[in-house]
Amino acid sequence: MIPYKHEPFTDFTLEENKKAFQEGLKTVEAYLGKDYPLIVGGERIMTDDKLVSFNPADKEEIIGSVSKASKDIAEKAMKIADETFDTWRKTEPAMRADILFKAAAIVRRRKMEFSALLTKEAGKPWNEADADTAEAIDFLEYYGRQMLRLKDGMPVESRPGEFNRFDYIPLGVGVVISPWNFAFAIMAGTTVAALVTGNTVLLKPASTTPVVAYKFMEVLEEAGMPAGVVNYVPGSGSEIGDYLVDHPRTRFVSFTGSREVGTRIFERASKVNEGQIWLKRVIAEMGGKDTIVVDNEADLELAAQSIVKSAFGFSGQKCSACSRAIIHEDVYDTVVARVEELTKELTYGDPTDQSNFAGPVIDKAAYDKIMSYVEIGKEEGRLVAGGEGDSSKGFFVAPTVFADVAPEARIMKEEVFGPFVALAKAKNFTEAIEMANDTDYGLTGAVITTNREHIEQARQDFHCGNLYFNRGCTGAIVGYQPFGGFNMSGTDSKAGGPDYLQLHMQGKTTSEML
Repeated sequence: MIPYKHEPFTDFTLEENKKAFQEGLKTVEAYLGKDYPLIVGGERIMTDDKLVSFNPADKEEIIGSVSKASKDIAEKAMKIADETFDTWRKTEPAMRADILFKAAAIVRRRKMEFSALLTKEAGKPWNEADADTAEAIDFLEYYGRQMLRLKDGMPVESRPGEFNRFDYIPLGVGVVISPWNFAFAIMAGTTVAALVTGNTVLLKPASTTPVVAYKFMEVLEEAGMPAGVVNYVPGSGSEIGDYLVDHPRTRFVSFTGSREVGTRIFERASKVNEGQIWLKRVIAEMGGKDTIVVDNEADLELAAQSIVKSAFGFSGQKCSACSRAIIHEDVYDTVVARVEELTKELTYGDPTDQSNFAGPVIDKAAYDKIMSYVEIGKEEGRLVAGGEGDSSKGFFVAPTVFADVAPEARIMKEEVFGPFVALAKAKNFTEAIEMANDTDYGLTGAVITTNREHIEQARQDFHCGNLYFNRGCTGAIVGYQPFGGFNMSGTDSKAGGPDYLQLHMQGKTTSEML
């Protein structure tokens, strides 16, 4: 088996790569506006009720119209997934892994097309779209290899006259509810983690980005996935989301999204419904309020660059984005001034134009929410950059910085999920870490310092699932930085890590007397 190595990012300074991406955009533009069916047991089902996917940079441009699943169709999909599980769970793990490896090869060949689709459907600038596609490939490659490691179980002791085995077996039918912000990577990763471990899946992608999920279904089918293993059932959370979470045959729910929806799923899944004979498992990743701490012994240019890139990459629409920076008072003014300069240099606009650093936010609801936080920020801090928005053609918000913010301010506590960062001052390093921990979340964080004692202090005391030293707080790579957070950031289910697949399986001990 070829050792795992993460998919390289595309160098768009090379002319051939620029041309390849533009060709990808042409490929996608040729199929804009199409109608897409549901896929249940391999059968294509068209419904009158549609989810319409728009380009967030151009509201008039329809990416596609996707059939919506009703409760009846959701029930049919559940029955098929339940029946398919009985055969799929008995298939060779190596065969399931081979489907992932083949799918990775197909996506690699279509990399520019998938990235261009993310630019159109999710509003991702070129480099962000490319990283999303690369991460999807990484999940396929990594989880395939992890399954090959786990397929024979784990060694346990045997005594004279007995032989003991500890094997992993799949759980059953999983409901995968994927997000729009990593519309390809997280959707693909959560789906194939369930599939490769021998479970069957009902995939309910985010309502704003269902077309990329449909295209991935086609990839899985081409790679040899049998009908009924993954069933594509987009629809509204209130209509079929709750129904599937509550269903007595649902064995586990894999969710990525907001805290509000995640806690609701966790609560509903805990209830034992009539006919249910297990306690449902929930794998949840729910966002963050992530902090970069800048020490007085630090590379201040690195600090400012890290804050700006982590805050405004993909318009801050990452659960790992830097939404606040806490800066030692000795260097505060210098860092704030440099963050202001760097932010004002950023260009934002249509993400198909490679010169734009940032694109739109995902939809009107996101735009309205972010702009309401801008108004709150004007009351709670000093606006040093941005603060403007324009929703006439697409949903554009300028990269926005508020300085001189008090630790207890709302913009220091609440997740904004947009191009928005709050800057605060700390008297010393210990106070900075305490302020960083003063949140309900615990997903990512970063510390910029040259002081080794402070690095070790943060390693012990900064309470977050992914902590980075002397770099930004976004950009975890599958297999390198397993990703997941503490507290209200979720169940610390470390995606792209060595124990993630086990969350989709249960251990079975067999003991034979010889």
